[in-house]
Amino acid sequence: MGMSALYGDSDRAESIATLHAALDAGVTLLDTGDFYGMGHNEMLIGEALRASSRREQALLSVKFGALRDANGGWAGYDGRPAAVKNFLAYSLQRLGTDHIDVYRIARIDPEVPVEETIGAIAEAVEAGHVRHIGLSEVGADTIRRAAAVAPISDLQIEYSLISRSIEDEILPACRELGIGVTAYGVLSRGLISGHWSRDRKLAANDFRGMSPRFSGDNLDRNLDLVDALRKVAEGKGATVAQTAIAWGLAQGEDIVPLVGARRRDRLTEALGALDFTLDAADLAAIEEAVPAGAAAGARYPEAQMAHLDSEK
Repeated sequence: MGMSALYGDSDRAESIATLHAALDAGVTLLDTGDFYGMGHNEMLIGEALRASSRREQALLSVKFGALRDANGGWAGYDGRPAAVKNFLAYSLQRLGTDHIDVYRIARIDPEVPVEETIGAIAEAVEAGHVRHIGLSEVGADTIRRAAAVAPISDLQIEYSLISRSIEDEILPACRELGIGVTAYGVLSRGLISGHWSRDRKLAANDFRGMSPRFSGDNLDRNLDLVDALRKVAEGKGATVAQTAIAWGLAQGEDIVPLVGARRRDRLTEALGALDFTLDAADLAAIEEAVPAGAAAGARYPEAQMAHLDSEK
């Protein structure tokens, strides 16, 4: 997402180079949304895959459904079956592929039963345009309703050291049904990367400027948690980011942390998390440094939180 929108300006050439470096390093999962830059991100990934001729190496995970306007505004979500087919057709064209590996609505449309949306994706699976059905930011009840319609392969949801609400009901439901989890926000949009500072100035087009966790006293409290995590990381000879990612990896083989690197140096750092194994003592030290529920502030502004089925 950050290569196309919402995190300030980005460098197209560096974005392509980073995608190529990820593929060279053996990364297989590329996650995007058709609304990231209103199609820009899908075209960027399509360009990178064409240049490297490695479409078959990449598992493409695509979110759809968010409605945008010409000024970059947001206008809700559309999960109608006809809309699903329309979104899919455009994504296939922009990505330059004949199939998407995991397809999911980004947020549940409150006006459309989830069964209808999932049924439309299931039809695309039967037609060969989609390989697997995913979900995004939904609660345990919605997961079970969706799984009753068609096999669900994966839930994409925010999960990190400072966003752990899925552990109560959502993660157990996924494990009960054999559904994997792709954990986005594993570095909390850079907040727990070890690279954030209290005096960092954000561009006007960086949505973190409106995020409660990056504001005022909340930011101070959250960076105190990062300082505590840094002490654990230093003891392992790792960076803060690597420790946070390694924590995500340690939560189970069914969890895949999504890393939102926009540059090759950040990608290299993130992949370095694979060099560290956290034992029980390490995990206990991390838990002491960053206890569950310790973060200050909601993960989205109030209006966006209202769209999260996972928080209801």
